[in-house]
Amino acid sequence: MKLEDEIMQKKFKSEHHKLIVNIIFTGNWVNASSIKFLKRFGISPQQYNLMRILRGRHPESASITLLTERMLDKMSNASRLVEKLKKKELVERIECPHDRRKVEVSINEKGLELLKEIDGNENEKNFKNLSVAEAKQLNILLDKFRG
Repeated sequence: MKLEDEIMQKKFKSEHHKLIVNIIFTGNWVNASSIKFLKRFGISPQQYNLMRILRGRHPESASITLLTERMLDKMSNASRLVEKLKKKELVERIECPHDRRKVEVSINEKGLELLKEIDGNENEKNFKNLSVAEAKQLNILLDKFRG
């Protein structure tokens, strides 16, 4: 559906202004869709992102600092997310014996299995209207947009 119809606005100051509104609207739409999709697995998009980072480093662990740097949502509290995932028994938290402030985190087998299940139900159906070539072009344009 066209942006104008979605937000019931027919005029914009310029095409660039419309683009900004469209990116914000679309980002919120994708986020809402991700929340709905991941809810059935009992995790949030931020927890999913953290688990994907840990899977990419597996079998090595990661510091809270590294997780924070690599998170997509820079406003997320990695320490809090780790604690939630630990309570769900999806990650392991390893305290440094010499420095209690230093913590390493690694994904465990249960966490890896959950990611496999999520991957098997991938949320890519939202992008069925785009061909692979169009998705590639959109990725290029979004990278260019961010400079």
